[in-house]
Amino acid sequence: MMEFNGINYNPMMNLQEKLETQMAVDAHNKANVFEGRQIKNQLDKDDFLKLLITQLSHQDPTQPMDNTEFVAQMAQFSSLEQMHNMSEGFTKMSAFMNNSEAVSTLGKTVEIELGEDKITGIVESVTRGEVPQVLVNGNYYNLEHINRVYGY
Repeated sequence: MMEFNGINYNPMMNLQEKLETQMAVDAHNKANVFEGRQIKNQLDKDDFLKLLITQLSHQDPTQPMDNTEFVAQMAQFSSLEQMHNMSEGFTKMSAFMNNSEAVSTLGKTVEIELGEDKITGIVESVTRGEVPQVLVNGNYYNLEHINRVYGY
């Protein structure tokens, strides 16, 4: 037992207390909303820019930020923005390629593997989107389940 501000407490929590505390913290964090948006676990380019602007607006006028430090921070911001743009581009390109692959199966016989089950049929229709699907024998299947495509 220890005393802190006149209160006795046990600094050691048992497993049940730790789990209950973690669940309470998780529930609070999930419900935590600020200005109508969910709180993020990671900083993004907008947060970086806000920090930089805050830093510049609150700097000591008698000791301004070093030019080389400022240029380095701007370079980091530029790099972060370019990486974000590249990531978005790769996501769009991946979706386009998946949609193209799905469309290329139209009218072809495919073998679909679902666990140990194998279904063979002609692709009658294709849905486009983030997860393209093919219509075979009256059922839709994700493109990733196609094991073979026959050219006849």
